[in-house]
Amino acid sequence: MLEVHGTVKEGFEGVREAFAKNFTKGFEVGASVSVIHHGEVVVDIWGGHTDPERTVSWQRDNIVNVWSTTKTMMFLTMLMLHDSGELSVHDPVSKCWPEFAANGKGSIEIRHLMSHTSGLAGWTETMSPQDLFDHAKCAEALAAQAPWWEPGTQSGYHAMSQGYLLGEVVRRVTGQTLGQFFRQNIAEPLSADFHIGTGSEHDHRVALCIPAQDAVAPNPDNTSVAARCYGNPLMDARASWKTEWRRCESPAANGHGNARSVALVQSILSHGGSMHGKTFLSPQTCEKVFEIQASGKDLVLGTPIVLGLGYGLKSRHSVVSPNERACFWGGWGGSLVVNDLDASMTYAYVMNKMSDTTTGDSRAGRALLATFQAIAN
Repeated sequence: MLEVHGTVKEGFEGVREAFAKNFTKGFEVGASVSVIHHGEVVVDIWGGHTDPERTVSWQRDNIVNVWSTTKTMMFLTMLMLHDSGELSVHDPVSKCWPEFAANGKGSIEIRHLMSHTSGLAGWTETMSPQDLFDHAKCAEALAAQAPWWEPGTQSGYHAMSQGYLLGEVVRRVTGQTLGQFFRQNIAEPLSADFHIGTGSEHDHRVALCIPAQDAVAPNPDNTSVAARCYGNPLMDARASWKTEWRRCESPAANGHGNARSVALVQSILSHGGSMHGKTFLSPQTCEKVFEIQASGKDLVLGTPIVLGLGYGLKSRHSVVSPNERACFWGGWGGSLVVNDLDASMTYAYVMNKMSDTTTGDSRAGRALLATFQAIAN
């Protein structure tokens, strides 16, 4: 029988029960859940194992590659730079990155990069998985190419490219990489154990991502936006086991953390811009997240979604909260973070056994539902 470790505030026991059921039903190997409500950590639990063979127990300080949940750390970084006046999300990208204007991209704004509407969902140039370790190559190739559709007219999930696009904007504006800026201005002030570019001192704590299945190459005759996005380069989750992947900065996908650190950082947004006595954003900038940038069927995800400034928004397609001012994003395989500004609540779920989903799945959903039931009661 699974032993769930950690703490649960009275009234939130249902979250622990939902979490444990994921293991008893065989859906999970190792995972953690954290909930921050009105500034208080009301759930901080973990259990299971860090390895596919289930020989090493998941400990309090284990971390794992959370894939696209990392994007929410990018979004906070961009919002901080907007809030401080170092950039505006409405600036043309070419204002700080002149080379980006090539091939008719002069009118693309930073908000388009954040919200998957720039038309740069992937690379036209053939890329290998190893190329993802080379930020300059990835960014320069995107700057040189033409958009795949008219920018700003619809969304197409920028699964990997978004990290190099926003990462280059941050580098041009601040002189730092996105991972460096995030660490110095967000993670370290909060003492949050989340890393974009993970040092060797953390290797012994990293749980291994367990692929749902082997990567399958798209049909070479399929020229859809989705096929071009996911197939170039074709990603294998076991790439996250490699030292080169951990050390590089691929800010759309290679962040390492646990539910505790994800919830802590993202609670900045759900708590009006401040956490632990430190202010990172103004309340007004927090509200900008809810400015709708795209609504409809995403060209890559293949499903309807409403996108705000970076984050997905609560809608009839994505019922992540009973409240209206809620936003979310998830990672390949099942990780998820939900920010509910009406409830002053952030929920995070992180695991190592991957499913076939792109932005979260029912495992995280069970404990999320139990969280809202606890708040309602």
